[in-house]
Amino acid sequence: MCAVTAQYNDELRHVEYAVEKYSQMLFRICYNILENKQDTEDAVQETFLKYMVKAPLFKDSDHEKAWLIKVATNISKNISRYNNRHAAENLDELREIGIRDNDRDIFELIMKLPVKYRIVLDLYYIEGYKANSIAEITNTSPMTVRKRLQYGRKLLKRELEL
Repeated sequence: MCAVTAQYNDELRHVEYAVEKYSQMLFRICYNILENKQDTEDAVQETFLKYMVKAPLFKDSDHEKAWLIKVATNISKNISRYNNRHAAENLDELREIGIRDNDRDIFELIMKLPVKYRIVLDLYYIEGYKANSIAEITNTSPMTVRKRLQYGRKLLKRELEL
C-alpha cells in the first residue's frame, strides 16, 4: 500500500470517528436553531463536509469540538436566514430527534425559548462549556452569555410554574 493511500485511509477513519462522536451533539445544536429535521440534517451534513474539505489541524479534541460547533452554528444561522426570507414553515418533529422520554418535557420547554437562550443553555448544561468558551463559539461577550444563561433559566422557571 502506498503512503498516499495509507494517509487517505487514516483521514477517512478520523472523519468517521468524528461523525460518530459529534453528530448527535451537532444535530441537537442545529435543531435548536432550525427547529426542522430536514434542515438540521442538511446543516450537520454540510458541517462534516466542510470538516473533510478544509481538514483543519486542531490542538486537541476540545478545539476540534469547538470548531465543529462554531461551523454548525454558522451554517444553521445561514439556513435559518434563508428560510426566513423564503417564509418556509418549520415542522414540529420533536419525537424524531431521539431524546429520552423523561427529558422530553424539559426539552419542549427549552424549545419554546428564543434561539439565543436555547443555544447557550444547551452548550452550558448539556455540553459542559464555560461562559468564555460559549462566548467564542457564539461571537458574543462572556457577560452576554452569562446574562442569557440567567434570563434563560428565569424563563424556564416561569414556564415550569405555569
